[in-house]
Amino acid sequence: MDNPHPLDPALDEDAYPFAAHIGMALTGWGPDYARIELPIAAFIANRHGVPHGGVHAAMLDTAMGYAGCYTGDPDNRQLALTLSLNVNYLSQAQGARLIAEGRRTGGGRRTFFAEARLIDDTGDLIATGTGVFRYKG
Repeated sequence: MDNPHPLDPALDEDAYPFAAHIGMALTGWGPDYARIELPIAAFIANRHGVPHGGVHAAMLDTAMGYAGCYTGDPDNRQLALTLSLNVNYLSQAQGARLIAEGRRTGGGRRTFFAEARLIDDTGDLIATGTGVFRYKG
């Protein structure tokens, strides 16, 4: 999956504590788009030894939230809260890295809608998600 909006270093922000703890990183961000990546490691695995579904949900949620909050101005940060999150689990990751890409699909002044896809670095589709978000502030 190509990264259509590589992260502008001026817009890079420190990962929030949970994202930093599991190793999620924002690697692409632009109008209505965000990309989140995470190396697959043993500590994010479930009892079957594959990444836990909660990790998939967190990555999809984070990618969609960032996709709706892009301003292009490091001094004008926009935040959002998740109102609704739906995840469809499709397959197990086989690669070494998870990649979530989120896209804002609509909305207005106070809320927005988004969708996201989660793949591994082999290109296999692992999960999809949709969400509704409210702008904070």
